[in-house]
Amino acid sequence: MLNNSRTKNLWPRDTRAAREIQDAFRKKVKILPLRKAPLHVAGVDAAFAGNEVIAVSSLYTFPLLECVQDAVWREEIRFPYVPGLLTFREGHAMISALKRLRIAADVILVDGQGIAHPRSIGIASHIGVILGKPTIGCAKSRLIGEFREPRTGKGSWSFLYYKGEEVGAVLRSRDHVRPLFVSPGHLIDILSSLEIVMKCLSHYRIPEPLRRADSLSKEFSRQRKQISGTEC
Repeated sequence: MLNNSRTKNLWPRDTRAAREIQDAFRKKVKILPLRKAPLHVAGVDAAFAGNEVIAVSSLYTFPLLECVQDAVWREEIRFPYVPGLLTFREGHAMISALKRLRIAADVILVDGQGIAHPRSIGIASHIGVILGKPTIGCAKSRLIGEFREPRTGKGSWSFLYYKGEEVGAVLRSRDHVRPLFVSPGHLIDILSSLEIVMKCLSHYRIPEPLRRADSLSKEFSRQRKQISGTEC
């Protein structure tokens, strides 16, 4: 984990500085098999309301998938929307929500990409480096790469390739649904990421900790919009 004295300047507001940080963090990312089975897994996601970003982390036991705690963090948006720099728009709020959990997660599922990113440092990798935790990117759509369409049955998957390298997996999380794009973020590899994500699936397309974080962040966003009078 990066100490507080070094994290003060990790959230710039200009794109040039943000890319410089990505270049530095990319060198710190470690992709390796998960060393031990987690006891707790968290999902983290964010939504927006006006000029605010609202992040929610949801902590579950593993592998029983019993919900332990939800934590929310709300703050002013610090960075514009720039493709490939999602971390600097949502990451600070996500980390803050994760830090509000009473029990630290052993593995973190992030709505976004890990190394399946044009600069090999998506939001899951970025959060993993800052927290020093195994992280997994679990995205609803592809950002980069080529793949062979997996079979239609739940649990079918294929590798995601970018510039000839394996950077993730394309997973059918339910029968006959659009696949998820799973990529290791930090301190975990592709096969370990797949194993964790598949064990976090219940009756839905999205793994349970991430599904709850996504649902709650959207609900809090809707409530904030109603309060501020910006509901569409």
